[in-house]
Amino acid sequence: MISKDTKIYIAGHRGLVGSAIKRNLEERGFTNIVGRTHAELDLLDPVAVRKFFDEEKPEMVVLAAAHVGGIMANSTYRADFIYQNLQIQQNVIGEAWRHGVKKLLFLGSTCIYPREAPQPIPEDALLTSPLEYTNEPYAIAKIAGLKLCESLNLQYGTDYIAVMPTNLYGPNDNFDLVNSHVLPAMMRKMHLAKLLNENALDELRADLAKRPIPGIDDIDNASIEQIAGALAAFGIFPTHLDLWGSGKPLREFLWSEDMADASVHVLLNVAFKDVATDRKEVRNTHINVGTGIELTIAELAEAIRREVGFKGEIRWDASKPDGTMRKLCDVSKLHSLGWRHKVELDEGIKRLYEWYNHN
Repeated sequence: MISKDTKIYIAGHRGLVGSAIKRNLEERGFTNIVGRTHAELDLLDPVAVRKFFDEEKPEMVVLAAAHVGGIMANSTYRADFIYQNLQIQQNVIGEAWRHGVKKLLFLGSTCIYPREAPQPIPEDALLTSPLEYTNEPYAIAKIAGLKLCESLNLQYGTDYIAVMPTNLYGPNDNFDLVNSHVLPAMMRKMHLAKLLNENALDELRADLAKRPIPGIDDIDNASIEQIAGALAAFGIFPTHLDLWGSGKPLREFLWSEDMADASVHVLLNVAFKDVATDRKEVRNTHINVGTGIELTIAELAEAIRREVGFKGEIRWDASKPDGTMRKLCDVSKLHSLGWRHKVELDEGIKRLYEWYNHN
C-alpha cells in the first residue's frame, strides 16, 4: 500500500496531462506532490536536474514533461523534437535511477508506432516497420525513453512503467496556432473565424491578447481589418476556414483527465512484473492508453463546428500532409489491467470549449 504522504515529483505539473495527474492524486488524498516550473528547473540542464533530485529526494516520479507539437511543428523543428526530448528523458529518468527512485511513470505517445502498423495497434507492433516521416524524430525520442525504462527494470530491478497515450485534449491544452495539436488548433481557429464573421472586435482583441499571434504589434488598438489580415495567414476567414490535409485520416482522442486517471491507476496498481512477459526476450512492456474509438479528421471538424457554432465553409488543403492515415490503439492490455475511459468525445469537446471560453 502506497502511503498518502509519499513524495511524488511530477515533471510537467502545469501541462495538459501533468496538471490533470496532479489534481487526480490530490483528489485521492496524496499530500506531498512536488513540481517545478520551467523557470525554476530547466529539465534540459543535467546539473540542475541532479541538484533538484539531491535536494528533494522524491520517492516516485511521473515524467509528463516533453517538447510537443502538431504536424506543422514536428515537420519544421525536427532537431528540437529529438534533442530536447532525449535530453529531458536522460536527465529525469537517469537521476531517478541514480537516486534510488523505485517507481516511475513515463508518458510517451502512440506516434512511436510504424506508419503502416496493423489496426488497432497492439504494443507488439513497435519497431516492426518504418515510422511516419513527419514525426519520426519525436517518435524515436519516445521509443528511447520507453526502452530506457524497460532496460533499467531488466538490469537493475526498478519499477518504471511507460504508458503511450493516444491524442489528448482537455483543460490547460495548448491553443497556439502554430504548434498546437489538431483538436485545440481546430477549435480555436473556428472560434476566431466565428468572431470575425460576427465583427466581434472586443472578443477578438481579448483572445489575441491572451494568446498572441504574429502580425499584430498593438492588439489593444488593432482594427478588425488588421486582425483579419493577420488571421488570414493561418487560414482563418470570416466566411471559411482552410484546414491542413484531406480530412480523411482517422484519429482517436482521449480526454486528458481520463488519461490522468489511467496514469494514476497504473502508477499505483501496476508493476513491471504485471506487463513483462515470460518470453526469453522481454520487450514491449509499455501500455497503450486510449478509447479504442476513432473518427475522421473531417468528422472531428464537424463535431467542433457544432459546439463552437461556426457557420462558415470548411475547406481542406490536400497539398498539405495528412500524417499517418490511421492510428487506433489496441487497448486490450489496459482493459485487462482494470481501467477504461469515461468521457466520450462529444462531451469532451463541450467541456473543452467551455474551459476555453472561461480561460
